[in-house]
Amino acid sequence: MLGRFETALSSPILPETFRLRAGNFNLLVLRLLDPRPDAVLPALGDQFRKAPGFLRFAPIVIGLQDLLAAPEEVDFRGLVEGLHALEIVPIGTIGGTPQMRQAATAAGLPPLRAAGGKEAEAEAASAMPPPQAAAAAPPVAPAAAAPPSTQFRGSGRNALLVTEPVRSGQRIYAEGADLIVMATVNPGGEVIADGNVHVYGALRGRAIAGAQNDSEARIFALHFDPELVAIAGYYVVREGLGDAPIGRPAQVRLEGEEMRFGPLG
Repeated sequence: MLGRFETALSSPILPETFRLRAGNFNLLVLRLLDPRPDAVLPALGDQFRKAPGFLRFAPIVIGLQDLLAAPEEVDFRGLVEGLHALEIVPIGTIGGTPQMRQAATAAGLPPLRAAGGKEAEAEAASAMPPPQAAAAAPPVAPAAAAPPSTQFRGSGRNALLVTEPVRSGQRIYAEGADLIVMATVNPGGEVIADGNVHVYGALRGRAIAGAQNDSEARIFALHFDPELVAIAGYYVVREGLGDAPIGRPAQVRLEGEEMRFGPLG
């Protein structure tokens, strides 16, 4: 008995291998209006062709609250496979009837609830948005090392200052702040701010302002030639810029659900 007791005391203590913590994330919701993947996926793919890489590998929630179809009419497995083919990552569902949620769970899409037990609420991205407006992607960590930056407080909200060019593949996010870039945002680069975005150089990549649904946020650039601009979830890709002052100093604001472009000054 004594020997067994001594052996137990001498056993090595294993290192901690994980910790579980509750999290709160801002996720994009794809609210289905049509139960057929062969109707939804081509329309979604068309949006991707207009804004290459905009939602690549983005986690997305499937909204079922607008579907009037019976559960057996929704091909959830086909939808999941099609979204994966578009390099979108579906992680679950919100809304819908119990039977519909059960069918989605069988396809690997569990029902999601926010902290406190209420269903998650997020800005909708319809399967077939207007040509110049759709929900913006949620901010994520940079895909590559971010250029040097500094935080400071001016008159109003905080600001994140970036002093070197934003390269292709980089994604810079100013959480709860404005973003000021003192250099070029290159094609394939993405700058995101909960407040305003200022680019004191050439804006040739993607700029997203008002990422937490601040419709008063604006985008300013000394040389305006973007791949995509978005404010509070509404975006316009390069082909939809219309009479925007391309190649010149410009500002972008949201008026209702329409993007407005004008000169600086």
